[in-house]
Order: sequence, then structure tokens, then C-alpha cells
Amino acid sequence: MTLDRATTSSTNPPHASADGVPEQDRRGEPPTQAERAARGRAARAAVPRATHGDWLPASDRPDPVSLLEEQAASRVQELVPIRYGRMLASPFTFYRGAAYLMAADLAATPRTSLWVQLCGDAHLSNFGVFAAPDRRLVFSLNDFDETLPGPFEWDVKRLVTSFAVAGRDRGFTSTERTAVELAVTREYRQAMQELAQMKKLDTWYSRLDVDAIRGLLEGGVKARDVKRFEKNVAKAQARDSMKAFDKLVRVDDGGRPRLVSDPPLIVRLEELLPELERHQVEDTLRDVLRSYRRSLQGDHRHLLKGFHYADAARKVVGVGSVGTRAWILLMFGNGGDDPLFLQAKEAQASVLEGFLGKSRYANHGQRVVEGQRLMQSASDILLGWIRVNGMDGVSRDFYVRQLWDGKGSAVVEAMDPPALTAYGRLCGWTLARAHARSGDAAAIASYLGTGDRFDRAIATFAELYADQNERDHAALQHAVDSGRLSAEVA
Repeated sequence: MTLDRATTSSTNPPHASADGVPEQDRRGEPPTQAERAARGRAARAAVPRATHGDWLPASDRPDPVSLLEEQAASRVQELVPIRYGRMLASPFTFYRGAAYLMAADLAATPRTSLWVQLCGDAHLSNFGVFAAPDRRLVFSLNDFDETLPGPFEWDVKRLVTSFAVAGRDRGFTSTERTAVELAVTREYRQAMQELAQMKKLDTWYSRLDVDAIRGLLEGGVKARDVKRFEKNVAKAQARDSMKAFDKLVRVDDGGRPRLVSDPPLIVRLEELLPELERHQVEDTLRDVLRSYRRSLQGDHRHLLKGFHYADAARKVVGVGSVGTRAWILLMFGNGGDDPLFLQAKEAQASVLEGFLGKSRYANHGQRVVEGQRLMQSASDILLGWIRVNGMDGVSRDFYVRQLWDGKGSAVVEAMDPPALTAYGRLCGWTLARAHARSGDAAAIASYLGTGDRFDRAIATFAELYADQNERDHAALQHAVDSGRLSAEVA
């Protein structure tokens, strides 16, 4: 049974545009439903569904630690040990930071020609709730740093494997993990079947809100899990600018509100730079904000124009993102009780680009924003991008969004098998819906079929790759123990 839908370059594949949408035929007309389904069946013949269950590292597989070092070269070097420290905490946290390693591995496997806009890092912790523009809490993907067009199954494999890794972290048996993995993929497959029959606008407008989630949980998990969900919803609803103000801001001796410093996780601008350079950077930030406004819609540009800059601090974010440059910007609108927090996060090249081709966008901040708008059911009204010329002479791309806007995430470490299964179904439906917006849902649905062959293959792959993830985690631990790398817990 599926979820209630009511609330709800040269590397491109043949017959698809750069964003994965089927191109018109020579008559200037889109392909028929039957032609799209035939395309899916042809893809099935080229890459049989059972082949997705195969995983064996190549004899010339790159050293995983070398790949992490390669990524670290362009990051803030003093923060890189924090990234390694967070990845070492468990195989699950390692997996969260290992999108580049998995992309390199997936590139060596057979791939379909059924392209969509990929999240690129669709693990289970990159889903969550946030406030839509109508202020209702919706559930969707929430991290798009690696987004790029590519074969749909790459996101599915990344997602389902994250449940295999999380299940091991929770001590689930192999039977319990397999049940979860099959449920995630089955929900994706069945959702794609339904989405393929929907009208384009209905697909575009469909979304999963907290009421739909509540209905699903009440029918399949324990009362304590429903209570935990309600508590998380209330917490997310309270995560607004005033809540952030209470947590992140203090008034200095001069009566001015300033961001709180918490090195090395939050470091104010004045602590990073001498006074003269700080003033120069603050002037640059004001120019940057004016430029960033141009990436917004006209009405949103007008809204942002009513806020003025007050303070900035560097912030360490996530696991895989640690070391990329991220800033908190404190702004005020109608006085001191009207704060706005923006996060400007560096966007480097997607980890997928070396295997699927370069982005069509020259600015990686725009790549992230356009991918997010394409995949999410509703996006932050202040989501935009900018390119910044640094004082070191290096130009860097950033995307900008609100720091807190009703955001909340699942507490995976508290889930038992039924709860993780229910959460997996949410993620499976959400990923299918995101892919259906950009790709050919009819072709993908035809490829997947109505049986469970694809489901079983993905579950097999997930367990095999979870083994690989544990080996790579051990390799990182050895690199730290031997002194090759430094790790720091923060």
C-alpha cells in the first residue's frame, strides 16, 4: 500500500534533454505514453534490473582516503580534521561524508539511460521537514550540494544503502534490515507507477505534509513514536528567526546585537580578521548581499531590501560539508525584534561531475539552487546564489538560504524497525516525486515494473555496499591512527 497522494552535455542519455525530460520527436510533438513506456522496457533490456544487485570493488579502485584528501584540498584546512573526526564517529557518519567515494564506485557499475535531476547525496539524513512559503510544514529532500542530472538509480542506491548502514548502527538483524530496504524501494517503485499516470501539474503540486505523515505513522508505529513525531513537529515549528536570535545572539557592551562565538564551530568575523580587513570584508558583504538579491524573484528582492546587515560569523555545518566555507549573516528589518538569519554556503563542483559531465551552470551556487527548485515540493523564498571574489584572489560560488525556517529532521538513532520502515517509505515516496518532476516517470515506471525484482536487487546492493562502507571507515581510522591524517572531535 502506497502513501496517500492527496496531500501530497554529451553525457546525457538518448532521447532526453540536459535535465532528463524527454525531448519532442521530429514532428515537434512529445512522445506518447506508449513510446515512453517502450523506452523503459528498452532500458531494462540494456541494463537488466538484477544487475543493480551486483557490487564488487574493482581491482584498481582508488584508495578511499586519497579521495577524501583530494576533496579536502580546496577546503579550509584548519577545519578538515573536524570533518574526519565526525566521519570517524561511526560507519553511519562516515557514509554521510562519503558521497564522493560512492559516486566513484557507482560510475564503475552499469547505468541506465533514464536520467533525472539527482540529489547526488540522497541519504536518509538529507530528508526532513521545513516551512513551505504557505508556512505549512512539508517533508522533502533538504540538501542539494551535489545535485546534477544523472541515472535515477544512483539516488535510489544511495538512499537505500543509507538505511542498511543505519540499521547496522541500530543493531538490527539482517532480516529486519532487508525488510526496511525492500520497503523503501517498493515505495519508490509504486509511487513512480502512480506518478506516471498523473497530470503534469498534479505531479508538480503534490507534496507530503505533516498531516499525511501523521496519518501514516498512526497506522504503523507505536504510540511512543507518534508522540516523538509530534514533539519533533513542535520543535520544528518553533525554529524561526526569533528562536535563532535567542540561541545565537548576545547584546554587546555597546548595546549592539552580535552573533555568539563558539570556536571552532562558530567564529565571528572580527575574530578571524584584523580590524582593517574586517571592515573591508563587511563592506564586501554588503555588496554581496545586493548582488545576491538579483538572483531572487522580484517580490522577494523587495522583501530582502527591507533588511540591513548587522553581523557575520563562519559556521561549521554537517559532516560531508565540513571545511567548505559557510557563513551566518545576521540582518534586521523593522527594528531589533525583527531579525533575519541567512546562511551563505560555499558550492563547489558536484562530486558527480567527474563521472557524469559538468553542470550546465557556470556558477555552482546556481547549480544547487536550480536543482533544489526542481526537486523540492516547495523551496525557501530567499534561496539564491552569488559568486564572491575572495581577498586571497580566488573566486568562490555560494548559495544563500534562511538559516532556520521551521526545519526539523528525524531522530534516526531512536527508531526501531517499524519506525525506520515508516520513515523509509516517506523517503522513498519523496525521492520518486522529486525524480518525476525532472525525469520521464512513465519510462522509469516501465523499467521498474510491477514486481519486486528491482527492489530485491537494490536490497542486495545495499548490504554489499554497507560492507564496503565499513571497510572504508576502517581505512580512515587507520589513516588517523598512523598519523597520515589528523582528526578532531568538535
